[in-house]
Amino acid sequence: MPEPKDLKLTNDAVRFEKAAILYADLDGSTGLVETKKWQFSGEVYKTFLYAASRLVRHHGGSIVSYDGDRVMGIFISNSKCNDAVSCALQLNYAVKNIVQGELNKGWTTDFKIRHVVGIDLSEIRAARTGVRGDNDIVWIGNAANLAAKLTALSAEKPTYITKRVYDLLNDPQKLGPNNENMWQRSVWAQHGNEEIYSTTYWRTVT
Repeated sequence: MPEPKDLKLTNDAVRFEKAAILYADLDGSTGLVETKKWQFSGEVYKTFLYAASRLVRHHGGSIVSYDGDRVMGIFISNSKCNDAVSCALQLNYAVKNIVQGELNKGWTTDFKIRHVVGIDLSEIRAARTGVRGDNDIVWIGNAANLAAKLTALSAEKPTYITKRVYDLLNDPQKLGPNNENMWQRSVWAQHGNEEIYSTTYWRTVT
């Protein structure tokens, strides 16, 4: 992955012909910080982002951005869509069975951590932005935009992918334990009725 120093503060960019972009977003964070102690909110943020980041890296992705309560990962291998989806399925397990458990150990609370992951595939460019001495990399492309927008959908389905991603999935990322299709097709009304897929399934973190 490029670093800011690798790019010029001009129309310079690194191009990835195809990249799978994963956004993992903590659901309900506004209500969390408005109603809970800052120490508790900070612990929720920290444990969620730590789990998401570890799993992105475990699946061969790179963390390219943190934005408050969410993290952006990029996958560029030949199995990029399968890697990103496997990461999302394991994150769903981790949030429900590991992150929530760790939170309950330190706090007496009825707060339930919920999250949404969005994944899309497109050409991506990395460009340097900012001013001299204070700059960073921005990721430009449809997938970076749409994966982020998918996380605004209902957390009742923690994982959302576009048809572009779904069409490249192998059976382990497409089928459940009884060979049933784990994905539900729907249309994305907020984006021109584009075909998308969502799931509540998870994969055990070992």
